[in-house]
Amino acid sequence: MAVSEGGSWSRPQVMGIINSTPDSFHVASRKGDLERAKEMFENGADWIDIGGESTRPGAKKISIEEEIRRTIPLVKEVSKFCNVSIDTRNVEVARLALEAGAKMVNDVSGLRDQAMQDLVVESECHVCIMHMLGEPGNMQDDPQYTDVVDEVNSMLLSKARELVEMGHSMDKIHLDPGIGFGKKIEHNIALLKSNSDLKPYSVLWGVSRKTMIGEICNQTDTANRLSGSLAVAAKAFYEGIDIIRVHDVREHVDLFSMLERLEE
Repeated sequence: MAVSEGGSWSRPQVMGIINSTPDSFHVASRKGDLERAKEMFENGADWIDIGGESTRPGAKKISIEEEIRRTIPLVKEVSKFCNVSIDTRNVEVARLALEAGAKMVNDVSGLRDQAMQDLVVESECHVCIMHMLGEPGNMQDDPQYTDVVDEVNSMLLSKARELVEMGHSMDKIHLDPGIGFGKKIEHNIALLKSNSDLKPYSVLWGVSRKTMIGEICNQTDTANRLSGSLAVAAKAFYEGIDIIRVHDVREHVDLFSMLERLEE
């Protein structure tokens, strides 16, 4: 559990989502801009995660040039006042974002590209390694596993160990089981119950307003999935998750503040 040596509870860091895209799955998060990033920071965000390419189920790739246009100017501005993570699968975008001030690469493809892995080690940046079965365009086409926990965690731990062997700091590696990325609801639930298998690496959850919550809470509209998202965040607090990636920063920060006070 998330208990420090002094006996107090340690809340997860909050990563606010900025989608500089016209087609992300949660309509309210589309076309994220500088003002939204400032609001998230003022509401307590520890990180701002900026992405220019939607990776929702069924999403199509965009050009590198378009992704750069959507993200790099925003990264440059936001990094002046908050830690920035660049949400990208493309090493060219990641390199430019790091040069513009980003401190983390959030790679939903799990460092499949050796060039991305080399960039992370070379730059000594934070990195989020996420598990995804297939590609965004086909990942939800009947995903199958023999043992989802073993397969996902084995992949994540293997990549993390590769980085450490290459000289990367273990403290800068964050592992994300990839909820909703090539998983059915039973896969997602199993993974959310097995985070301790990824320790002592930092663990990141990105579950905010996702389909799993819609299915469990019978809410087809993503606008109605905040309460379900907060329930997952509460579990993250008690499970010792290190970072939680969310659309609604203030609500999550308030939740963690209350839980911390109640556990004093």
